[in-house]
Amino acid sequence: MVFSAPLASSPRRNVLAPSFMSFRVGMAQINPRLGDVGANMTLYEARVREAASAGVDLLVFPELSLTGYFLRDMVPDVAIGLESAEMERLRALSREVSLVAGLVLESPDHRYFNAAVYMEDGEVRHVHRKVYLPTYGMFDEQRYFARGDRVRSFDTRHGRLALLICEDLWHPSTVYLAALDGAFSIVCPSSSPLRGVTDGADQDDNARYWELITQSYAETYGLFVVHANRVGFEDGVGFWGGSGILDPFGRTVCKAGYYDEAFVAGEVSHEAVRRKRTRAPLMRDEDVDLTIRELERIRR
Repeated sequence: MVFSAPLASSPRRNVLAPSFMSFRVGMAQINPRLGDVGANMTLYEARVREAASAGVDLLVFPELSLTGYFLRDMVPDVAIGLESAEMERLRALSREVSLVAGLVLESPDHRYFNAAVYMEDGEVRHVHRKVYLPTYGMFDEQRYFARGDRVRSFDTRHGRLALLICEDLWHPSTVYLAALDGAFSIVCPSSSPLRGVTDGADQDDNARYWELITQSYAETYGLFVVHANRVGFEDGVGFWGGSGILDPFGRTVCKAGYYDEAFVAGEVSHEAVRRKRTRAPLMRDEDVDLTIRELERIRR
């Protein structure tokens, strides 16, 4: 477990703070109980206490970790609104550490979203509604959830971040948009299951691919990638865990083990972003107008 220097003030968009902010990020690799928000809230509270004791500044929970993943017809029963009592409890927890929660969010017009909510100092600062809902193989999300329609980076006391949920990260366009929008860190809660095993490998094929793309994104865009994945079993499907942080050079900052519950934390330092982007100024040289023109051509 690696710890950071004290917090500095939050930078303006696309501008690194002169003190090169560092902060501690923890990942709660938990095994939530399917459909039991109360029991999972208790897990959240225990992990927040652990993170606060360890000096963590930002704690990330996995995708749908407040509800469990394979919800199907339970989705309306476990959904919460931004003004609900459950959200108030989460906001209270964020007074101890900044927090990313994975939950089912109900909109005022009664649509249900697979959502990640960022909270700090007792307030909701940002909501990301999952954009890419897997509906193939063992996945059936689009049957039960509405799709999100935006990718945004946002300012926090820990610098400028972006949230992407699980399958969102498999689409290179989402990370590209977040990086162009000034994110220094991508935070990705997931519920990634075991899928395929190669003979002689110490991990399943899905885990291998996740680790390949997170390393590639971190190094290509010169940012940190924080991945918080769950463990446990639901309906006979296992989740592999392996939560961790990659730095802008594609190096592992910290990593949890596979298959078992864990708490792991590491340092995110904007000085590393500066060093990487000075050495390889790809984001500086990115031609957004070219990209827009070619996308418009392809769309036509």
